[in-house]
Amino acid sequence: MNPETRDQRFFDERVDAAFERRVAPLEALVAEADSVARACHAMAERFHRGGKLIVFGNGGGSTDAQHVSVEFVHPVIVGKRALPAISLTADVATMTGVAQRVGFGQIFAHQLSYLATADDIALGLSGDGRCENVLRGLEKARELGLLTVGLVGGDGGAIARSQAVDHVLNAASGDPRVVKEVHVTTYHILWELVHVFFEHPGVLTPEVVS
Repeated sequence: MNPETRDQRFFDERVDAAFERRVAPLEALVAEADSVARACHAMAERFHRGGKLIVFGNGGGSTDAQHVSVEFVHPVIVGKRALPAISLTADVATMTGVAQRVGFGQIFAHQLSYLATADDIALGLSGDGRCENVLRGLEKARELGLLTVGLVGGDGGAIARSQAVDHVLNAASGDPRVVKEVHVTTYHILWELVHVFFEHPGVLTPEVVS
């Protein structure tokens, strides 16, 4: 085999592998359509009751939290209803102040204690499900009566196993790049289906079970 052919085969194999490792996690997301829909219905009910969405995560998850927040507050689709949402990672002064005083593990739980109401939704993002501060935030949210949603990856970690999380949505991959991609797709679906429920009168009445 000449070097040019060998290089082309190597390149083709890498391209195929890059696409292949994204197939199973996306297929797994499709297979969980019912679970995603139930989470969206529960979220829509909270918005309908006057609640807001509170989102938080670390690192890439912190930028996702801000992305989710702006999607709801300022929809990119013209004519869609704006819904109240905040990201707990957007205020660096508060985050660093809380971290310095009570520890990094409490940066989300502390903010939720003072910003959340029982009608709200807490959405915690963790690429591997093992972020202590995200878990503590979700636990505090449950204690306060919020609906809790965990967007995780890998095997879901402690967040997926926690009784404090009402809805676990898992990007089933150990590759952090793929997890990130599936998370973006998932929260765009959350946004879209929440609006679908709002656009169908009667779906958000108490008689409809989420």
